[in-house]
Amino acid sequence: MRKSLKWLIPVIVVSGIVIYLFSSSGMGKVTTDLAQAYADKGLYKNAIEKANSNQEVISAVGRIKPIDKLTILNGEVIFSNNNNTVNSTIKIIGEKGPGKLDITAKRENENWQYEKINLRFKDPLENRKIIEIIEVPYKE
Repeated sequence: MRKSLKWLIPVIVVSGIVIYLFSSSGMGKVTTDLAQAYADKGLYKNAIEKANSNQEVISAVGRIKPIDKLTILNGEVIFSNNNNTVNSTIKIIGEKGPGKLDITAKRENENWQYEKINLRFKDPLENRKIIEIIEVPYKE
Protein backbone atom coordinates (compact mmCIF):
# COMPACT_ATOMS: atom_id res chain seq x y z
CA MET A 1 0.00 0.00 0.00
CA ARG A 2 2.76 2.46 0.89
CA LYS A 3 4.64 1.75 -2.32
CA SER A 4 1.64 2.65 -4.41
CA LEU A 5 1.09 5.78 -2.31
CA LYS A 6 4.68 6.86 -3.00
CA TRP A 7 3.91 6.76 -6.74
CA LEU A 8 0.46 8.27 -6.52
CA ILE A 9 1.55 11.69 -5.23
CA PRO A 10 4.23 12.32 -7.93
CA VAL A 11 1.85 11.11 -10.66
CA ILE A 12 -0.85 13.52 -9.47
CA VAL A 13 1.64 16.42 -9.27
CA VAL A 14 3.09 15.74 -12.74
CA SER A 15 -0.40 15.32 -14.20
CA GLY A 16 -1.46 18.63 -12.67
CA ILE A 17 1.59 20.38 -14.13
CA VAL A 18 0.94 18.92 -17.59
CA ILE A 19 -2.72 19.95 -17.49
CA TYR A 20 -1.77 23.47 -16.35
CA LEU A 21 0.86 23.87 -19.08
CA PHE A 22 -1.51 22.51 -21.74
CA SER A 23 -4.32 24.88 -20.79
CA SER A 24 -2.12 27.96 -20.38
CA SER A 25 -0.10 27.42 -23.57
CA GLY A 26 -3.01 27.91 -25.98
CA MET A 27 -2.86 24.29 -27.09
CA GLY A 28 -6.41 23.84 -25.83
CA LYS A 29 -7.64 26.23 -28.55
CA VAL A 30 -5.63 24.42 -31.22
CA THR A 31 -7.04 21.09 -30.09
CA THR A 32 -10.58 22.46 -30.07
CA ASP A 33 -10.16 23.92 -33.58
CA LEU A 34 -8.82 20.63 -34.94
CA ALA A 35 -11.64 18.68 -33.31
CA GLN A 36 -14.25 21.01 -34.80
CA ALA A 37 -12.73 20.79 -38.29
CA TYR A 38 -12.48 17.01 -37.91
CA ALA A 39 -16.21 16.82 -37.12
CA ASP A 40 -17.32 19.18 -39.94
CA LYS A 41 -17.52 16.96 -43.02
CA GLY A 42 -18.77 19.64 -45.42
CA LEU A 43 -16.01 22.20 -44.93
CA TYR A 44 -13.32 20.32 -46.85
CA LYS A 45 -15.56 18.19 -49.05
CA ASN A 46 -17.24 21.24 -50.61
CA ALA A 47 -13.94 23.09 -51.01
CA ILE A 48 -12.44 20.12 -52.86
CA GLU A 49 -15.53 19.89 -55.09
CA LYS A 50 -15.10 23.57 -55.99
CA ALA A 51 -11.41 23.00 -56.69
CA ASN A 52 -12.17 19.97 -58.85
CA SER A 53 -14.54 22.07 -60.95
CA ASN A 54 -11.70 24.48 -61.82
CA GLN A 55 -9.99 23.65 -65.12
CA GLU A 56 -6.65 25.15 -64.01
CA VAL A 57 -6.59 22.80 -61.03
CA ILE A 58 -7.37 19.79 -63.23
CA SER A 59 -4.56 20.64 -65.65
CA ALA A 60 -2.07 21.36 -62.84
CA VAL A 61 -2.55 18.53 -60.32
CA GLY A 62 -5.44 16.51 -61.78
CA ARG A 63 -8.59 15.65 -59.86
CA ILE A 64 -8.06 16.05 -56.15
CA LYS A 65 -8.71 12.86 -54.23
CA PRO A 66 -11.01 12.93 -51.17
CA ILE A 67 -9.09 13.53 -47.96
CA ASP A 68 -9.06 11.33 -44.92
CA LYS A 69 -9.44 12.46 -41.32
CA LEU A 70 -5.70 12.27 -40.67
CA THR A 71 -5.15 14.95 -43.33
CA ILE A 72 -7.20 17.40 -41.26
CA LEU A 73 -5.20 16.61 -38.13
CA ASN A 74 -1.95 17.18 -40.04
CA GLY A 75 -3.18 20.49 -41.43
CA GLU A 76 -3.60 23.90 -39.90
CA VAL A 77 -6.98 25.16 -38.71
CA ILE A 78 -7.92 28.42 -37.01
CA PHE A 79 -11.53 29.17 -36.10
CA SER A 80 -12.56 32.68 -35.05
CA ASN A 81 -15.66 34.87 -34.74
CA ASN A 82 -17.48 32.42 -32.43
CA ASN A 83 -16.43 29.52 -34.67
CA ASN A 84 -18.18 31.06 -37.69
CA THR A 85 -14.99 31.90 -39.61
CA VAL A 86 -12.23 29.47 -40.50
CA ASN A 87 -8.78 29.69 -42.07
CA SER A 88 -7.30 26.33 -42.92
CA THR A 89 -4.54 24.70 -44.93
CA ILE A 90 -4.50 21.00 -45.79
CA LYS A 91 -2.33 18.79 -47.95
CA ILE A 92 -4.06 17.37 -50.99
CA ILE A 93 -3.16 14.67 -53.48
CA GLY A 94 -4.15 15.10 -57.08
CA GLU A 95 -3.90 12.58 -59.89
CA LYS A 96 -0.78 14.38 -61.17
CA GLY A 97 0.81 15.36 -57.88
CA PRO A 98 0.47 16.87 -54.40
CA GLY A 99 -0.31 20.39 -53.26
CA LYS A 100 -1.83 22.41 -50.46
CA LEU A 101 -5.33 23.84 -50.32
CA ASP A 102 -5.77 27.14 -48.46
CA ILE A 103 -9.35 27.83 -47.38
CA THR A 104 -11.02 30.88 -45.85
CA ALA A 105 -14.73 30.54 -45.20
CA LYS A 106 -17.58 31.97 -43.14
CA ARG A 107 -20.50 29.97 -41.84
CA GLU A 108 -23.90 31.38 -42.82
CA ASN A 109 -27.04 29.46 -41.84
CA GLU A 110 -25.12 26.23 -41.19
CA ASN A 111 -23.45 26.39 -44.64
CA TRP A 112 -19.92 27.47 -45.44
CA GLN A 113 -19.50 30.45 -47.79
CA TYR A 114 -15.98 30.32 -49.20
CA GLU A 115 -14.14 33.61 -49.43
CA LYS A 116 -10.87 32.13 -50.62
CA ILE A 117 -9.75 28.77 -51.93
CA ASN A 118 -6.19 28.65 -53.24
CA LEU A 119 -4.20 25.68 -54.49
CA ARG A 120 -0.44 25.85 -53.92
CA PHE A 121 1.84 23.43 -55.73
CA LYS A 122 5.29 23.16 -57.28
CA ASP A 123 5.62 22.81 -61.05
CA PRO A 124 8.31 21.83 -61.78
CA LEU A 125 9.48 21.20 -58.27
CA GLU A 126 11.65 24.36 -58.22
CA ASN A 127 8.80 26.73 -59.16
CA ARG A 128 5.95 27.38 -56.76
CA LYS A 129 2.59 28.31 -58.20
CA ILE A 130 -0.73 29.41 -56.75
CA ILE A 131 -4.10 28.98 -58.43
CA GLU A 132 -6.85 31.21 -57.05
CA ILE A 133 -10.02 29.14 -57.23
CA ILE A 134 -12.20 31.58 -55.30
CA GLU A 135 -11.18 35.06 -54.21
CA VAL A 136 -13.83 37.36 -52.79
CA PRO A 137 -12.74 41.01 -52.54
CA TYR A 138 -12.38 42.34 -49.01
CA LYS A 139 -15.39 44.39 -47.84
CA GLU A 140 -15.33 46.85 -44.95
